Amino acid sequence: MNKEQSHRKHIPLYAKILLGMGLGLGFGFLAMALHWDGFVHDWVAPFGAIFMRLLKLIAVPLVLVSLILGVVSLKDIRNLSRIGLKTILIYVCTTILAVSIGLVMVNMMKPGRFFPKDKQTEFVERYQQTVTERQTQMQQVQDESPLQFVVDMVPENLFQAVGNNSKMLQVIFFALLFGVALIGVGQSKTVSVVRFFQQLDLVLLKIIDFIMSFAPIGVFALMAALIVDYAGDMGIISALGMYALTVVLALAVIIVLVYPTLLRIFSKKKLGQFFKAVFPVQMLAFSTSSSAATLPLTMERTQKHLGVSEEVSNFVLPVGVTINMDGTSCYQAVAAVFLAQVIGLDLTFSQMLLILATATISSIGTPGIPGGSIVMLMIVLDSVGIPIEGLALILGIDRPLDMLRTVVNVTGDTTVACVVDDTKK
Repeated sequence: MNKEQSHRKHIPLYAKILLGMGLGLGFGFLAMALHWDGFVHDWVAPFGAIFMRLLKLIAVPLVLVSLILGVVSLKDIRNLSRIGLKTILIYVCTTILAVSIGLVMVNMMKPGRFFPKDKQTEFVERYQQTVTERQTQMQQVQDESPLQFVVDMVPENLFQAVGNNSKMLQVIFFALLFGVALIGVGQSKTVSVVRFFQQLDLVLLKIIDFIMSFAPIGVFALMAALIVDYAGDMGIISALGMYALTVVLALAVIIVLVYPTLLRIFSKKKLGQFFKAVFPVQMLAFSTSSSAATLPLTMERTQKHLGVSEEVSNFVLPVGVTINMDGTSCYQAVAAVFLAQVIGLDLTFSQMLLILATATISSIGTPGIPGGSIVMLMIVLDSVGIPIEGLALILGIDRPLDMLRTVVNVTGDTTVACVVDDTKK
C-alpha cells in the first residue's frame, strides 16, 4: 500500500496534465452527447477560468523578480567581460533567429486558416470588444511618432505599471533598470537586497508550483469547455493539430539546422559527439519541462563529455537558464500569430517586428520551469492587441509542446557554451 501511495505521489506533472487533457476531451465529448452543456458551463468551466486568473496573478511579480535576478547574475562580466558580452550577444542573436523562424513558419503554414469560419466568427464575437479596442489603439499609433513605442516602454508610475498586465514592458524596463543599478552600487553593498529578491523568487516559484499542481484540473476544465463550446467540431481539432505541427517543425529547424550550423562554423566539437553528449540532457528536459531542473546534468555533460572548461560552463549555462529561451521564443511567435489568424486580425509587418522584439525581451524573464512560458506569452499577445483569453484555445495542448520547447532550450544553452569555449581566446 505504501509503494502504491509513493508511486502515486511521484507521477510526473506532465503526465498529470496530459491525463487532464485527455479526460477533459473525453468528458467534453460525453457532455456533448448527453447534452450536459449547462452543467459544463456552470460547474466545470469556472475551474478553467480560475486557472487562467492564477496565471495572470503571478505574471507581473514573476517577470519583475526574474529579470532583476537575471541582470544581477551578470555581475561576473566584470571578471569575464569578454566571455560575458560574447555569451549575451550569442544568446540574443539565437533568440532573434528562433523568433524569426517561428514567424516565417507560421506565416507559411497559416494554421489559423484551418479554424472553421463559422467558429471563427463566434470566436471573434466573443472577444469583439477587446479586439475593437485594440484596433482603435493601433489606428492611434499610426499617427504617433515611430519612437512612441520606446516612449511607452518607460513607466511614469511604477505602481500603475505593476497593477496592469498590459503594461508588462514597463515592468520589464524598470526591472532592467533596477538590476543594472544594483550592479552599479556594488555587490558588497547590495547583498541584503539581492538576497531579498532571491528569497522572493523562491516564494514565487513555490506559488507557481501550487498553480501548476492545479494545472491538470484547469486543463481538464478548459478542454471540456472548449469541446462543448465548439460542439466537438473536428475543424477545431484539425486547426489545433496544424498549430502543433507548425510549432514542432519550427523547433525542429532550430535543432537540426541552426545549432549544427553554429557548431560547424564556430566550434571544434563534432556533431556526433555533441548530440551523444547532450542526449541525456534532452531526455531529462523533455520529462521535466524545466531547464532549471536540468542544469546540474547539463553542466556535468558539458564539462565531462564535451570538454568545455568550468570557467565557461559555470557562467554560460546558468545565465542561459535565465535569458536563453530559443524554443520558448519561437513558440511564442507561432502562438501569437496563430491566435491572430483565428480571430481574423491581420498583423502588419511592424506588428511582426513588435512580436520579434517582445518575444526576445520577454524570454529574458521566462523562468526555466514548467508553465513559465505561458505567463510570458501573455506579454507577447498584449503587445499586438490579441485577447489573452485566446490562450484557452491552445492551453490544452501546451504541455507536450512545452516538453519539446525545453529540449530546444537546453540544447541551445549547451551549443552556446561550446561556441564560447572554443572562441574565447
